[in-house]
Amino acid sequence: MLRSVSTSLMVRGAIAVIFGIFAIAWPGITLSAVVILFAIYAFCDAFGQFHRVAATDRTGSAVGHMTLGLIDIAAGIVALAWPAITAFVLTVWIAAWAVVAGIIEIAGAITSKRARTGVRISLTLLGVASILFGIVLFAHPYAGVTVLALLFGLFLLFYGVNLLVTGFRMRTEIGTGGLPTDTLGWRGAGRGADATRQAGRPASGSR
Repeated sequence: MLRSVSTSLMVRGAIAVIFGIFAIAWPGITLSAVVILFAIYAFCDAFGQFHRVAATDRTGSAVGHMTLGLIDIAAGIVALAWPAITAFVLTVWIAAWAVVAGIIEIAGAITSKRARTGVRISLTLLGVASILFGIVLFAHPYAGVTVLALLFGLFLLFYGVNLLVTGFRMRTEIGTGGLPTDTLGWRGAGRGADATRQAGRPASGSR
């Protein structure tokens, strides 16, 4: 199950990098294009958050992932449905989304008792980066569409690369046996406990 989590992180990271490149490299990007990019990314991230809910050990962090997923969906829907949305409103809306998501990400990383220290630090850095991104947008709400797209793209690149590194690190630790059995979460705990009991149980013919 943990391997599934690492795959989810890597897929989210790849999507973030792709969208970041689009946001930065799109010549003459329009406000409508930024809205669509943001909404699609938010929906993709929501799917990843819900996937982590299914893969988590359900000890606190599941609530955070579920909350983040719902916030992503709400942010994407509002951005798409807002009639005649302006660059100022979109900037403030993305800033609010980034700050709230960052706070929840940090809280989830801190309260996750089963994740290794390196993974928790990486997830905490993601939350900090999200909050800083939101603060920058709040400080420059009239920056305009081009600057908004550039900042959003740079944020997605950093966020995506960090997710890729975190997912790869988690996958490597799984392959080398560096993760203890109890990090497999609620679905893997039963199998790990059974294996431990069987290993310590004497053979039927021994004394």
